[in-house]
Amino acid sequence: MTDPLYTSLCESFRSYIERESDIKLIEKAYFLAKDKHEGQARKSGEPYITHPVAVAKILTELHSGPATIIAALLHDTVEDTALTLKDVEKMFGTDIAQLVDGVTKIGKLSFNTKASQADNHQKMLLAMAKDIRVVLIKIADRLHNMRTLDSMSPEKQYKIATETLEIYAPLAHRLGIFRIKAELEDKALRYTDPPMYYRVSNLIQAKKSEREKSINKVIEHINGLFEDSELKNFEIKGRIKNIYSIYKKMVRDEREFEDIYDLLAVRITVDRIETCYQALGIIHANFTPIPRRFKDYIAVPKPNMYQSLHTTVLSEEGTLFEVQIRTTEMDDIAEYGIAAHWAYKENKQYSKEREQFEIAQKLKWYGELLKMSEDTDETGGGAEEFVGTVKGDILDANVYVFTPKGEVIELPKGSTPIDFAYRIHTDVGNKMVGALVNNRIVPLEYELNTGDIVSVKINKNSFGPSEDWLKIVKSSHAKHKIKGYLNMLNRDRLIQMGKEQLEREFTANKITDSIDDAFVKKHFEKNMILTVTELHLEIGKGNLSTKTVVSKVLGQETDREMLLQRQMEKASRQLTTHSETGVVIEGLSSPQLKLANCCLPIPGDPIIGYVSKQSGIVIHATFCPNCKQFEENRLIEAFWSPNITRKYATWIKIIGTNRPTLVPDVITTVNASSIAIAEISAMITQQLENIIKIKVSITSAQALETLMVNLRKVTDVYLVERDFK
Repeated sequence: MTDPLYTSLCESFRSYIERESDIKLIEKAYFLAKDKHEGQARKSGEPYITHPVAVAKILTELHSGPATIIAALLHDTVEDTALTLKDVEKMFGTDIAQLVDGVTKIGKLSFNTKASQADNHQKMLLAMAKDIRVVLIKIADRLHNMRTLDSMSPEKQYKIATETLEIYAPLAHRLGIFRIKAELEDKALRYTDPPMYYRVSNLIQAKKSEREKSINKVIEHINGLFEDSELKNFEIKGRIKNIYSIYKKMVRDEREFEDIYDLLAVRITVDRIETCYQALGIIHANFTPIPRRFKDYIAVPKPNMYQSLHTTVLSEEGTLFEVQIRTTEMDDIAEYGIAAHWAYKENKQYSKEREQFEIAQKLKWYGELLKMSEDTDETGGGAEEFVGTVKGDILDANVYVFTPKGEVIELPKGSTPIDFAYRIHTDVGNKMVGALVNNRIVPLEYELNTGDIVSVKINKNSFGPSEDWLKIVKSSHAKHKIKGYLNMLNRDRLIQMGKEQLEREFTANKITDSIDDAFVKKHFEKNMILTVTELHLEIGKGNLSTKTVVSKVLGQETDREMLLQRQMEKASRQLTTHSETGVVIEGLSSPQLKLANCCLPIPGDPIIGYVSKQSGIVIHATFCPNCKQFEENRLIEAFWSPNITRKYATWIKIIGTNRPTLVPDVITTVNASSIAIAEISAMITQQLENIIKIKVSITSAQALETLMVNLRKVTDVYLVERDFK
């Protein structure tokens, strides 16, 4: 006895799957699923087996391979029946078992709270990064569920429909599967905004016959024009935009139904690319094209591989309609996206890895998803952050800009050159100092527009991004990279500070031995400190005293004796403040001191004294480049007096783009901070950089840091730093 359901499934894949071994395997999977789901029913009352068969049939429309069809048939068996994953692997092999496992795990995801939604959407997207077929099956599964959503409660209908609009429809769009995407959107809108759904639907139906008549007349006219021009091998069809697309334009753009230009569309398919442009010439010669409504997606394809010529023209009757012109192959890709390229061919045996690689090559955004999933593995970023990044930077991205070599980069609306730089590469973003858009210098906060050609200027000596960049960038990806860099930078600075503090304490206590990780683990494991680096970090943060470390090195009793001895020694010493420098040297009543000209230290800078042969003790900032060359036995501890009232001179270097008012803007910013300028110089480099050096009189390192932060906010300034001679 024949099985009607299986016969129907066979008819859907027989056109492209002919190998008998594959067909037998699909048949085996069908009857196994039917047996395991026996007695189970859907909410609609239908036998449960109708659902996996419907999902498999949707995938056959995409010409999916036998493994994908089999996984679709079995995708609910492991979750809802006694069948185990090991059983599936034993009967159908590892590849199909992994597919079923991937779909089963996504199927288990619960979306009851915002936190669980983010976590589970992340799992779904990461599953997609590992094997895109998993999400193709899940999209087909969601489509059939949307087709049968009437049997659910209103609350579930709204929740499932909202999730469909937020995740599944954008995924279908990014995969280029427009036929499925449009159906998902229309069916979801029916449950998320019923009044608008029925309003738009009724508006479409109201003058349906009139519009069909208008479209048919235009098609007849174009047919005649092509035949007169001896253009051959073409097909012309008419269509109306889907309900959700019209709804978006009415709600988002606040437009009336009658004001939507591309409501009506004529699609022309031809056999060759050059014929597309020939057809476009005929259309523009015989209809009035609407300015700024022409788009060439053949020369510059969309990131989901979509290619077509788009133009909006006016008919003789005064009706606006869109014309889409493409080849037959482009039309297949427009309907089925990556699935058209990836359609199963019996003479083509690809590994899963090869298929994934091909998709990443074809779909640039998919390569971005792979990179983001790797970043998540490395950084352990939160689920909400990951999902926000994917949704904002990939699923909702709608600005297309170009590299100087013509490569298309897709970014969220409102993105800046900084977002662009980080999308190219993290190092490009970290070393970015300026940008050119369409061969014109622009500020870093410039908002990019579709069609812009962007070139990034980098400087290997750049100090990297600042906190201000976080207020400028739009993409979550760029924000994540900038935060990571700033955290790393701050961590390195604190480690160095902690190391220097501990070294000074060791010197003061005449400790020459070094400590290792074993010592740290033994004495500080209870503080969650296991390595020397972690120890330096905690000291730098101020969470651990250097005296505590010394006490562990010397032993508690010895330490108390040493501290008592040091207190007695300090009591017998005379501390004096050198009147000209404000620097204190222990045990010297009238030291000959001089502030080093190379680094010009100011109160707040960590300092060290160097005993020179001619100039007495020269005071340097410990970060002065010259300190690396000093003999250790000539170094002496130095401190700033707590009661300093004088001002100190130091140099600042500012680099920015060359514009006439940059120097006046810098001077205005310094004056606004109530800081005096002692000297100023400016020069223009061959690279059109404006390098400004100013010598200021300032009270402390804190006041200097505040000034430098304000200078970084000046438009076209991209580097502000202390300048050393």
